Amino acid sequence: MLFNSINFLYFFPVIFILYWFVTNKNLVAQNIMLLAASYYFYSCWDVRFLFLLIFSTALDYFTGLKMEDCATPQKKRLWFWLSVIINLGFLGIFKYYNFFVGSFASGLSQIGFHVNVWTLSVILPVGISFYTFHGLSYVIDIYKGKIKAERNFVEYSLFVSYFPLLVAGPIERATHLLPQIKVQRKFEAEKAIKGIELMIWGFFKKVVIADSMSIIVNKVYADPAAYGSKGLIIAAVAFSFQIYCDFSGYSDIAIGCSKILGIDLLQNFNFPYLSRNIAEFWRRWHISLSSWFRDYLYIPLGGSKISMILNIRNVFIIFVVSGIWHGANWTFIIWGAIHALLFIPSFVMGSHRKYKHDLVHQGKHLPSIKELYMIAITFFFVTLAWIFFRSATVSQAATFITRILSNAPGKSLAFENTDLMGYAFSFASLFGISIYWLYRKTNLLQPSRFSQFTVSLLLLILITLFGQFSKQSFIYFQF
Repeated sequence: MLFNSINFLYFFPVIFILYWFVTNKNLVAQNIMLLAASYYFYSCWDVRFLFLLIFSTALDYFTGLKMEDCATPQKKRLWFWLSVIINLGFLGIFKYYNFFVGSFASGLSQIGFHVNVWTLSVILPVGISFYTFHGLSYVIDIYKGKIKAERNFVEYSLFVSYFPLLVAGPIERATHLLPQIKVQRKFEAEKAIKGIELMIWGFFKKVVIADSMSIIVNKVYADPAAYGSKGLIIAAVAFSFQIYCDFSGYSDIAIGCSKILGIDLLQNFNFPYLSRNIAEFWRRWHISLSSWFRDYLYIPLGGSKISMILNIRNVFIIFVVSGIWHGANWTFIIWGAIHALLFIPSFVMGSHRKYKHDLVHQGKHLPSIKELYMIAITFFFVTLAWIFFRSATVSQAATFITRILSNAPGKSLAFENTDLMGYAFSFASLFGISIYWLYRKTNLLQPSRFSQFTVSLLLLILITLFGQFSKQSFIYFQF
């Protein structure tokens, strides 16, 4: 079920009524109802995937209990690795098997060996990367003694399958979400209003900006060799807007509807395009994934307590694995490697921690010329890397970049009034920059209640007038 669908507009009000008016006095009933709603939400894509989700949930639940009850460290380690191997095994089979087998066969053919390989004809289960990482973080935390195993199967299942975050995050931690699931929730009007505002912003980002940008992006990326450099540059910038508004829009809707249900989710975006270097960008983009790799991969590899050479190696590992996490394609691996190369200079010079706590607005109304330059340079390189992320093949990305650098002639990107492409691009650019700067402090509007209501009403009008209600899936659903 898509957030931007008519089905969700019926689904969520029903859940709201059942949650706050029928089951609100009984925590067990409330959690069971929310779990059933989450399973229904997920099964709307393909009910067969629901069984894989339940199996993964049961595996990690019973593994956690076994690890906690083990008499010896050896048995605890055995159960831990059993869970890790099975979880990553399922992820590998569904998401990466065909890629690695195909790449292996292609490599052999380059040296004169031709082999026939067996590939799988399977559909990637939606959200598998997200709920697998939910389960892995839980198992790892138990193994390291950071948390106790959850004994209530319903509550643990709800932690893994909670419908707002199930398909595309944020990637939650048991230490943050489980305690909220285990206590009685009370309706808070102020929190619900903030949730509604966030949902409106999320829908606006998705159906007005991101889906409008997709018209430009899809047209150019379908045949980049046919377009001139100006059209390619517009499409590259358009995709930067599209992917941010698409993914942060999803996160806003997820966090917003969860607030309405009285549960707080982790922040996933914090104005990444106002970053002054790549390190700051990654502290503000897909925060739940970046912190997951930091805590469960980078630190176990040695963190910052090892030599610079090994540190650089670990940085490459983190970014390349992040690329692989996004998809089984060399384009994602190169995208990750580009970010590693961009990150390493600031890492070596020690400036990667420079903007760890402050935003660019700190103590001023406008950024300095130097800061504007740093923001522009960072956005340029991030946009350049997005070309690989969006391209279907490495050769397509190379064609895209080569034609830009060579100022190649080709078709211009003709904007047509019928699909509002020209309007959407200029509107999204101006609106995005303005909103980014005006509300950079909090991610939520903080003026008077009347002002908040006025802005939300304006956004609803824009959604109604200009929203691309084509039921386009969110980009990160494919991961």
